[in-house]
Amino acid sequence: MTCVATNNQNGNNNQEGVIVLGVYIHCEGCADEVLNHLRGFQDVEGVEIDAKNHKVTVKGANADPIKVSERLRIKSGKHVELISPQTQDNKEEEKKPEPTVSEVVLKVYIHCEGCANEVKHCILKMEGVQTVNPDVAKNEVTVKGSMEPKKLVEFINKRGGRHYEILKETDIDKNDQKDASLDDTHQLVFAPQLFSDENPNACSLM
Repeated sequence: MTCVATNNQNGNNNQEGVIVLGVYIHCEGCADEVLNHLRGFQDVEGVEIDAKNHKVTVKGANADPIKVSERLRIKSGKHVELISPQTQDNKEEEKKPEPTVSEVVLKVYIHCEGCANEVKHCILKMEGVQTVNPDVAKNEVTVKGSMEPKKLVEFINKRGGRHYEILKETDIDKNDQKDASLDDTHQLVFAPQLFSDENPNACSLM
């Protein structure tokens, strides 16, 4: 998916005339959305989307990397990483540890595919979310990404108009599965879970 572009050099921090962004692209619709948000933006002459590697290449000798990445982040609601050119800001960010990727299972009433699509669209707007998989039969949604589970629930309860509860949280990097009932920040759980065999503190709960 490419627009015709030039690759001139100038004296700004985008000397090569090429900006590379990292953004999660899970479908053709995502790719089209990214293209529409960037095409025609200030000094952007071309956009190439590599959905397989979740990268977006923006061409334009005078395009500002910071403005381009902020434009895409604000318009799409997705987490956008400025891969190149390197700026002082993202050089400092490289020193920070990589965010933990988690998989969170949420309970929410979904009565049809239309509801499932609505739920998915809402959750994908949160920064850090990578994938959303609704299960209509189980009334569950599995969300994967670097977002904080508590903030995820707060975000979608506020914006989605539905009540969500955390059923399970798994640390993908360490494969460390945690029962939501053991985390004092995850109070939205079903009562039977508090006394499950998997809860080592069950005998001490009143």
